[in-house]
Amino acid sequence: MGATGLLTRVVDMRTDSSPGTLPAREHLPAATAGTPVLDVVIPVYNEERDLQPCVRRLHDHLTRTFPYPFRITIADNASTDSTPDVARLLETRVPEVRSVRLEQKGRGRALRTVWSASDAPILAYMDVDLSTDLNALLPLVAPLISGHSDLAIGSRLARSSRVVRGAKREFISRSYNLILRGSLQARFSDAQCGFKAIRRDVAQLLLPLVEDTGWFFDTEMLVLAERAGLRIHEVPVDWVDDPDSTVHIVRTATDDLKGVWRVGRALATGSLPLDRLTRPFGDDPRDREIMDVPKGLARQLVGFCVVGGLSTLFYLLLYSGFRQFSGSQTANALALLVSAVANTAANRRLTFGVRGRTGAVRHQAQGLVVFGIGLALTSGSLVALDAATSDPAHATELAVLVAANLAATVLRFLLFRAWVFPDRRGDEEPSAPAPAPSPEQAAASPAYPAPGALPQRPHPHAPHPHTPSRPHTPPHDGGTHRFRAGEAADGTVGVPPLERSREWGRDATMRLQPVRPHDTDPGDAR
Repeated sequence: MGATGLLTRVVDMRTDSSPGTLPAREHLPAATAGTPVLDVVIPVYNEERDLQPCVRRLHDHLTRTFPYPFRITIADNASTDSTPDVARLLETRVPEVRSVRLEQKGRGRALRTVWSASDAPILAYMDVDLSTDLNALLPLVAPLISGHSDLAIGSRLARSSRVVRGAKREFISRSYNLILRGSLQARFSDAQCGFKAIRRDVAQLLLPLVEDTGWFFDTEMLVLAERAGLRIHEVPVDWVDDPDSTVHIVRTATDDLKGVWRVGRALATGSLPLDRLTRPFGDDPRDREIMDVPKGLARQLVGFCVVGGLSTLFYLLLYSGFRQFSGSQTANALALLVSAVANTAANRRLTFGVRGRTGAVRHQAQGLVVFGIGLALTSGSLVALDAATSDPAHATELAVLVAANLAATVLRFLLFRAWVFPDRRGDEEPSAPAPAPSPEQAAASPAYPAPGALPQRPHPHAPHPHTPSRPHTPPHDGGTHRFRAGEAADGTVGVPPLERSREWGRDATMRLQPVRPHDTDPGDAR
């Protein structure tokens, strides 16, 4: 399939389905006629010496051990030596190998370009030096095939990993991951190991949010996936450092730190639409509805109590400060006003999970109404205290205000949940049912449910280990697919992440369809 065909397919598939959250994970069917289940991408730059032996070694390993059809894609990052010639030679001689030429450098750019154009449901990549033991490849992709996880990474820092590398690289790697844990609260152990995989349906929504085109691409993708609640599976690996690696450590570390700052700022301001990456967990018992218990109530109560406790302390500090130069009523009103604005903003983001600036002004206005009710309660308590005693002690005032604030807090939570930040998902109009498939479509793809239908719990099929189904593919004609990086694959150069995500979201519920003989391009190299 040429570059034009790939581009047409990518453009067409964006219009097939409406944007939405990811569907429940499903086990991939055991037989997928004509379409590879796994697409392993190898980004290369000036690797004329190592490319051929490494690709042949990987191909031999997959042929012997991988029970599904596969493809190996060489992504040439604007090499200036004979790497493109070697890639074309491998493409013509090895049926499951294809090559893609990019005119710009950048590992992230190469992965985005190839993954966005791939039709395989499982997408992976590894470094050309094959530093990672290939026996970890099947454990890497198995949780994605089974539907257990969304992404999978190899980890050199797991307890059972066996790693051979110098002290300098070991120190840099561990320091970098400590920075990620401290600044971005990352929970994965190894961000930069060149051995990762992702489900295609997840990549379609996640990749448009990733801005980096270089070495930070991996880290940004993992941080956003983790913040969106996607499941990341880690595999301990055996890893031997390549002494001839061309990675510029200082420049890469500097770019990574800049990326950490950029992503941290975006997460803090809520500018990333991570809510479109949420995924239902199928039959997870934690998601089953319990009678008379609103969904998410427990988590919201915990978040509200934490925010409320901090707001109360903040309010008391403000009241004590304002009381130095004003009366009790004025100090109470000013302290309550400032703390109410901060409380609404904190509950909006942390308790009810509202991100971005949309509706922020309206939420603050409604929060001020709630503030007015709280002001009436606390001011009324002070009036009652003044009526009871002419000169109350400051400690007595604080005790009365604490009690009044507790009552106002309970009322504030109820108003926030029911009025300011209501869960309107149950009030949405049900979407129109999808048209019934034609008899031809039903016969051609019996393994896939109709769009919009609730997926059934799948049976974990597995092909017999001695009879892998891998269709023979004739050699390609030798033509290398050429892309202008970031353009031919998705046409989103210069488009902001939110707009890219909206475009890609239209394919959120795509299902892999078997390739029928009359749908196959005569020049297809798969």
